Amino acid sequence: MTTFNWRPEARCGHARAGWLDTAHGTVATPTFMPVGTVGTVKAMTMDSVRSTGAGIVLGNTYHLMLRPGAERVRQLGGLHRFMDWPGPILTDSGGFQVMSLGPLRKLDPDGVTFRSHIDGSKHRLTPERSTDIQHALDATISMCFDECPALPAAPEVIAQSMRMSMRWAQRCREAFVQRPGYAQYGIIQGGTEPELRAESVKALTGIGFEGYAIGGLAVGEGQELMFSTLEATVPLIPDGSPRYLMGVGTPDDLLGAVERGVDMFDCVMPTRAGRTARAYTERGTLNIRNARHASDSRPISPHCDCLACSRHSRAYLHHLFRANEMLGPMLLTWHNIAYYQRLMRGMRAAIVDGTFEAHAAHLRAQWAMDDWSGDEMPFPDIPPVA
Repeated sequence: MTTFNWRPEARCGHARAGWLDTAHGTVATPTFMPVGTVGTVKAMTMDSVRSTGAGIVLGNTYHLMLRPGAERVRQLGGLHRFMDWPGPILTDSGGFQVMSLGPLRKLDPDGVTFRSHIDGSKHRLTPERSTDIQHALDATISMCFDECPALPAAPEVIAQSMRMSMRWAQRCREAFVQRPGYAQYGIIQGGTEPELRAESVKALTGIGFEGYAIGGLAVGEGQELMFSTLEATVPLIPDGSPRYLMGVGTPDDLLGAVERGVDMFDCVMPTRAGRTARAYTERGTLNIRNARHASDSRPISPHCDCLACSRHSRAYLHHLFRANEMLGPMLLTWHNIAYYQRLMRGMRAAIVDGTFEAHAAHLRAQWAMDDWSGDEMPFPDIPPVA
């Protein structure tokens, strides 16, 4: 039977390339997980997700427990079968979503009581309940139930929240059913306070998890502070464990975090951008609704082999969004996920080749070019990212 394990392959500075062995397959790292909150990556079929090279996707405990219900998913064969994704699935514990409900939730030392945003029905999540739901879903990687306070917040508020999350992490670990190839990650909290982050890492490694996530960032603190927090936190995480930065981020965020030793990422940005006519490219982002694309016969990117780029022009995509046709968001979401996967593959290849520093400089130079104002050839003859 497969043992859950992260195997290093190469390092370049602090950046790492490796392999994540799981019960549902092996994933190359660094990796970006498309967000499939309710059992679907919005606007995509799972075949289209697979075509981008994605190796692992994310689901969410809070949303799936409310609809269709964890027990129903279990009876139907688990989330892998339910959503047509036999590969690894990581499930967020629901903590962030519950904490975002504001007046609809009530927090106590044992857990959280809340009302559904769907129909107002009353529910309760505790560390044990969240862990049990993720088990029923058959999540390959389960996350600890934690509290994520919004930043900025007073250090004493962040400390109190972090210490409660550490107590909850112990309860999650005791409730977790260990099986070959499955894992549970502890979530490091502590805001942007280095001492609190260090205390959180010490508590979690004392409990012992298969992997460690960095939570509570990308919540308004800014990129510079996020990166300095990573620099203080990542070196404290056991070197042989996978490192996951939750809810991040832009392509530049991903690059900076990989530079600092992070292996796993998820974010709604590429799918949300696709639904709102924004495309990520080697030259930054463009808004396909802009009138300059109305007669443009070029693809979004000559370096992309997704369906949007290989079969359609910017003019056609512009038309779809102007006509409010659902195919527009579908194609642009496909393109954005494909770009994120290509970005991760390029970074991984550069780490293995020992050229990551030069590769990072090349990416940043390309993103800094503002060539979407009508140039004849916005893409010079440059090699693809990967």
